Amino acid sequence: MKVELFDFELDKDLIAKQPASPRDASRLLDLSEEKVINDRHFYDLPQLLRKGDVMVFNDTKVIPARLYGKRGEALVEVTLYHPDDGISWWSFIKNSKRLRVGDEISFYTADITAEESDFKATVISKNEEDGVLIKFNENPERLGKQLEKYGSMPLPPYIKRDKPLPGLWNPYNDKEDYQTVYAKHEGAVAAPTAGLHFTDRLLKEIDDMGVKRVFLTLHVGAGTFLPVKTEDTENHKMHAEYGVISEETCKIINQAKKEGRRIIAVGTTSVRLLESAADDKGVLQPFCGETDIFITPGYKFKILDMIITNFHLPKSTLFMLICAIGGTERMKQAYQHAIAEKYRFYSYGDSSIIKCINKI
Repeated sequence: MKVELFDFELDKDLIAKQPASPRDASRLLDLSEEKVINDRHFYDLPQLLRKGDVMVFNDTKVIPARLYGKRGEALVEVTLYHPDDGISWWSFIKNSKRLRVGDEISFYTADITAEESDFKATVISKNEEDGVLIKFNENPERLGKQLEKYGSMPLPPYIKRDKPLPGLWNPYNDKEDYQTVYAKHEGAVAAPTAGLHFTDRLLKEIDDMGVKRVFLTLHVGAGTFLPVKTEDTENHKMHAEYGVISEETCKIINQAKKEGRRIIAVGTTSVRLLESAADDKGVLQPFCGETDIFITPGYKFKILDMIITNFHLPKSTLFMLICAIGGTERMKQAYQHAIAEKYRFYSYGDSSIIKCINKI
């Protein structure tokens, strides 16, 4: 399938630099009915739900996986995306051409210079496909604390933030904003952004109306931001991500499906893990491992009835996924409506709810 089929134009002014406040004040494009488009706000979501629906949330927690470092006089920006072991990570590095195997990177913050730093990493290997493998000078137990001290949230490249400089005031609160209110299991290096719109108040309202909430965990990788560089989708390689679905979550979802109740996934990450764990008969199985599933139009969904999701990049794997869910032409029309109505796009932007029209 040609990647060009999933292209569209977007005014850069529509790319959100920070989230709505409060979170559920964001807008919601309602595509829950075929051939109908309604403009709502996210706090209207309960009006679109039914008693007995099952909502599936990804409870991964984002770690501060962006680091600013120095090797000699060369400045580098490191984004961790996949652990190799307890102290080694594959990473994407800006200015990586200045690095060689064996080089040591010293990390810094606005308050700690590279020369004063006690947090370092050594370059282990490099390749064009996987990026750079670095090994930290820490034990696994201490590494998390050092990331909290030196790291920042790994925002996608279209959200610009200044590098840490002494005395520079930061008006943003990304360590709180780029995390869902129900985040639990550390390991993601990108947020499951569909969940950023939920507040504790809204979740209580959903619970009170008899909607069941269940959780799975998919540790989202920075590979989710990588552009599709091939001309055909068949030639694109997805980066693997680690996920877990419990036996209890499977029981709840499978029972709901037997009874004809709807399964509503919160985010593309939830969809990808659900579909990875479903068997050919549409029964969800417990899961613990990595998935590199790549869903494009023509795929028949085994679990999904609806999805709540943000607006995605043109020609991205995520836009291809929602085209598979709602239909390519339907999604292109919906995006043109959202652009005309000046919805806010991407990770900190507005949301949508889409009915799945392609099921087994």
